[in-house]
Amino acid sequence: MQTRSGSVGSLEEGKEKESVVTTRATQFKAPPLRVLQLFVLYLAICIGFSIISIYTIQHFGIYSVITTVKSNFVTCDGEPDYSLDRWRKPPSNLLHSMSDKELFWRASFAPRIKKYPFKRVPKVAFMFLTKGPLPLSPLWERFFKGHEGLYSVYIHSLPSFKAEFPPSSAFYGRHIPSKVSEWGKMSMCDAERRLLANALLDISNEWFILLSESCIPLHNFSVIYHYIKKSKYSFIDSFDDPGPVGRGRYNESMAPEVTLTQWRKGSQWFEINRRLAINIVEDIKYYPKFERFCRPECYVDEHYFPTMLTIQASNLLANRSITWADWSRGGAHPATFGSADITEEFFIRIYEGNECRYNNQPSSICFLFARKFAPNALEPLLEIAPKVFGF
Repeated sequence: MQTRSGSVGSLEEGKEKESVVTTRATQFKAPPLRVLQLFVLYLAICIGFSIISIYTIQHFGIYSVITTVKSNFVTCDGEPDYSLDRWRKPPSNLLHSMSDKELFWRASFAPRIKKYPFKRVPKVAFMFLTKGPLPLSPLWERFFKGHEGLYSVYIHSLPSFKAEFPPSSAFYGRHIPSKVSEWGKMSMCDAERRLLANALLDISNEWFILLSESCIPLHNFSVIYHYIKKSKYSFIDSFDDPGPVGRGRYNESMAPEVTLTQWRKGSQWFEINRRLAINIVEDIKYYPKFERFCRPECYVDEHYFPTMLTIQASNLLANRSITWADWSRGGAHPATFGSADITEEFFIRIYEGNECRYNNQPSSICFLFARKFAPNALEPLLEIAPKVFGF
């Protein structure tokens, strides 16, 4: 019995040990095949995503992953240009696809550090606001000749107009994306802001002159360039007219942004520096007031810029225009001069019949440009230009 009992005890002890071993073996059993397959798939996805991300950053730049905005600046080999030239050089093609809102935002950029890290030659931007052709362009071609690098040309015309200038022309490829503008309406100011904004994209443009297709220069390029360069003030006409075509056009709904005592009037044709040009394109305070309340007989192009700039920076304004016009005949528009009017005596009266102040000192040179001249005035103008204008 003892033997049997002992045998039975040994057998039971053996079973217990076998049970313990089996349990431990079960605890350390390898994971199922399905789990391993899912783990391998997860690793493959992670590795693949990492490879794609690294490739994208190396070949397209990190900014192309973060944003959808594409750069317009590319080098000759098609790669994006991240050098200083991206900001220093003017756009090679003026026919961009930016909306006005995007254009004004881009043009409002201004460096906070005033000293440029490169040799900057300040240029004059000649901005032509036209309906179509530039019939006096041969005179302007002669005026610009030999002064490349000191000027830029920009043309705003009817969108339907297609210009035809030879590649050698100063006007070749200088049309900007344009919209229809109507005299006396806000669309006219929009066109002027559009010209300023496109010209601001060239960091070298320091002075901005608004001209029409009927304007001519009264002096050679060197005289005009140095006159503007040495001036302490910008030339925008701005004065307080108490009459019906001045204060009489003011709308009380423009207050408090614009009060009656701040209301100004002036010629549409101006010359301003870069700081004031930025003030105009970035304006969102006064624009809505003029757009809504300076209509229909307000002629907003005579009031918007003179009023706004007088409020913002009156100390920078000469309060006179440098573009001559003859208003002696009356009416809503100045006189137009044709071929029969073009004589030396005609221009002598312009040169000698005016007095003004230049840098707070008396000056005999008051006007740099004149208007309005008809297309048939071109030939006589070219004939007298060397003797009268100096070019």
